[in-house]
Amino acid sequence: MADKAKRVDIGGQAVLEGVMMRSPEYVALAVRRPDGSIVVKRDPYISPAKKHKWMGLPFIRGAVSMITMLGTGMKTLEESAKMSGETEEEPTKFELWLAEKLGKGVDKVVMGVAIVLAVALSLGLFVFLPNLIIKAFPASATGGMLLVKNLVSGLVRTALLIGYMLLVRRVPDMMRVFRYHGAEHKTVYNHEAGIPLTPANAKTFSRLHPRCGTSFLLITFILSIVFYSIVDVVILQLTGYDLGAHYLVRVLSRVLLLPCVAGISYEVLKGLAHNDGKVCSTLRKPGMALQLLTTAEPDESMLEVAIVSMNAALGDMPEGPKTQEGYIIAVPAKA
Repeated sequence: MADKAKRVDIGGQAVLEGVMMRSPEYVALAVRRPDGSIVVKRDPYISPAKKHKWMGLPFIRGAVSMITMLGTGMKTLEESAKMSGETEEEPTKFELWLAEKLGKGVDKVVMGVAIVLAVALSLGLFVFLPNLIIKAFPASATGGMLLVKNLVSGLVRTALLIGYMLLVRRVPDMMRVFRYHGAEHKTVYNHEAGIPLTPANAKTFSRLHPRCGTSFLLITFILSIVFYSIVDVVILQLTGYDLGAHYLVRVLSRVLLLPCVAGISYEVLKGLAHNDGKVCSTLRKPGMALQLLTTAEPDESMLEVAIVSMNAALGDMPEGPKTQEGYIIAVPAKA
């Protein structure tokens, strides 16, 4: 039986041929290399709430999590690519020029460019595009029309999200990431059940988990309809101004208010995840159903990688030889 003291909430992220697990003390990343070996690295983790107590306050912590998640996610993707042992792509002329002008390393510039592109894509798909349809509506004079506008833009946003997920599932590399995502969830369930972490045990659990970021995303999309409607009605009643009357004003207000929506959504996610009552179980179902698109059934080799990462995050770092880069070889290459 696993040590009960170790049974804490673990968050994770799937990457191509690997899994990151984060405990309250460590961030661990395990990656399977082309030769079949598994390499792992672990770094100490200090949560924002430990650095600044106010960052751990309810509703604020969700906004902080949303911001830090982007940086951590991109850093994990970059590190996993290095750990895979495959030859890195040469930086473009633009990236080399930018690194020279900014006085930064090429790696940092490449990651910075990737973050900017990811943010631009997200804003374009889920903020700018869904709100374009609002330009077809007349200026609102009633709260009912404001609700209709936000409902329509919310439905368009959700449809784009589902369409995007269906599209990326057709990419073979992304499907493997989704399988590792399933391995991450099964391993977290295995840990939460307090039974030995083995591929045989982990594969018996569901690949859908209530604390998944996919559920968080859907909750944010749904609550944004209600939250933005309330804000729009309040502003209309107090000032007589319709935020949707001008496209850029509407878009800017949505971006500025997004941390508020994320803060509320985070509390809802945590509340639903840690309550097994009938009502909460029912409310969890849409987010769990959406995970059918962002996860897939893993094989035992993928579960093995997730378990190596989980053990390292819990403090059980394997002993073994190191690669030239300094990563520990948790599972040697097959002969």
